[in-house]
Amino acid sequence: MRTRTILALAVLALTASACATAGPEATTPAGSGGPPAPVEGYDWFFHADEDAARLAYGLAESDDLRLGLDCIRASGRLSLSGVAQDAAKPEFYIESGGETARFPAEAEPSQLNDGVFLSAQAPADAPVFRRFRQLGWLALWQDGTRQTFAPHTASAPNIERFFAFCG
Repeated sequence: MRTRTILALAVLALTASACATAGPEATTPAGSGGPPAPVEGYDWFFHADEDAARLAYGLAESDDLRLGLDCIRASGRLSLSGVAQDAAKPEFYIESGGETARFPAEAEPSQLNDGVFLSAQAPADAPVFRRFRQLGWLALWQDGTRQTFAPHTASAPNIERFFAFCG
């Protein structure tokens, strides 16, 4: 019986990995396999000035923003921003290494696409963000689709810099 259970789990794991696609639009079940791989062209970009900082995942020098995190120095609060389809639930449903959180968002018509622009507030020390700091990646769920956001090696330290700045 134990061998059948192990075999069934192995088949499920192989099926899930075979169905997953590469890229930030990949749909995979939570917790399947190891950490997500970085996607060519997409990365976490960090910018800080004296009083505010931004950590954004998207394409460099473009309007393709998948998720933006902003804060005021030592505030312990984050402002989340991103785009979604018109019919999407107005929330940020975020996952990192088994931790999940839902942050209710305000939606307004997007100036960049046919969808909506979402914005929300969150504590910087929420368990999902603490896990993000540890693992270096997170995922955003929208309408049943999981988008994974993993940094390239050179940008990975920016995640900790951002959260240290935010307090």
